Parts: sequence; structure tokens; C-alpha cells
Amino acid sequence: MLFVSLITKNKKRKQRSFIAALILLFIFSNAFLFNQFAKRWDIPAYTVKKTDNYSCAIILGGFAGENKDGDGHFNPNADRFIQGVMLYKTGKVSHILITGGNGSLNAGKFREGTWAKTQLLALNIPDSAILIESNSRNTIENARFSNVILKQSHLVGPYLLVTSAFHMRRAQMIFKKERINIIPYSCGFLTNEYKYAFDDYVIPSAPNLSLWGLYLKEVVGYAVNYFNG
Repeated sequence: MLFVSLITKNKKRKQRSFIAALILLFIFSNAFLFNQFAKRWDIPAYTVKKTDNYSCAIILGGFAGENKDGDGHFNPNADRFIQGVMLYKTGKVSHILITGGNGSLNAGKFREGTWAKTQLLALNIPDSAILIESNSRNTIENARFSNVILKQSHLVGPYLLVTSAFHMRRAQMIFKKERINIIPYSCGFLTNEYKYAFDDYVIPSAPNLSLWGLYLKEVVGYAVNYFNG
């Protein structure tokens, strides 16, 4: 809209395009509006009771990537890994299943699940408690391939599905379509719980433009998965 307002010679179109650009900038850079949408989209955090124990925590990949040396490193979604480890260390789950391969179009040898297993072993989690799926390239394959492993391992649900809050709504739908009995265990929340300040209502925030990108991708993905059955 801003580009149109700069190049068009039509005075009315120039004005309308400029105003539209300002409105879009305000909407997608406004902290208050982003938080209101995100809180309604996110699946709330699940509180595990002290007496609860589950057979497996399914941790979705996307929390690690490949560095220039071909080794792995954690990224901003690492809370998925952290929460899975916490669930095991506190005795809430007896097994951890990490599902994630390499979703890159030019995938090399790096496989997230395989690398993540080395990190679990380094944390003294026994090999017998670790299940790895390292071939999936997306959430649909996460669910499909995990289903096979869970059945082969004879682990009984419900399982705790661990992924970022912004991704949970779509992931939950996909796993349920695979008839996997899961309980959503959201983590990595991007919303703010504090009282809003004046600038949250009126001052544009560049990070919110990036955060909207994550959520719009999820909304589109959810709609596509929903209508594809």
C-alpha cells in the first residue's frame, strides 16, 4: 500500500493507499492487539497434577537447527525440549519421544531427532526412556510417524504433546486426526501477562510484525489441514 501511494499519480488512490498502509502498520505492530489475538489462539498451559503420570511426552521438533559445522544448536523454540526434560525429570512421564527430521528443502545429513537424543543422553536420561523419530519434515509427518513408534513401543495414552503455544492448535488437530490420544502441553508462550502500558496501545513495535508472521502461518496451515480432512 505504501509503495502504491508513492508511485500512483491518482491523488485519491495515493491518499487511500497511504492511509491503508498506516492502518495496517498500526494493526500489525501494536502490542495490545497482538496479545489479544495470541491469547485467543493459544491453547492454555496444562497443569499436571502431582499424582499424574503419563507414559510418554511427545516433543515436536523445530527447537534445533544445523550450524555451519553440520552440528546442532538450540533455537528460540528450545522451551519444547526443556519442558520435555522437566516432565521426565520430575517423574511425570516415563518416556520421551522426539519427532523431527529436517524440513529444509536442501536437507543435508543433519536430523534434529538424532541430535536431540545426544542432548538427552548428556543429561543422564537413559537410552531405554528415549524414543526418536528423525524422518519427518512437517507436523503431519510428526503425527503419522510418531503413531507408528508409539504402537510398536506398546505405550498407552494419553500422551502429553509438547510444542510451542502458537503451534499447538494446529498440532493438536493433526495428532487427533491420526487418532493419537494426546493432551496438549503448551509451552514457549509469546504473550505478555503484565498490565499494559500506554505505549503498548499506541507505539508501533517491530518485533510484533515478526510474531504476526508466525501466527498467520499457523492460521493458514490450520485452515488447509482442516479442509483437507
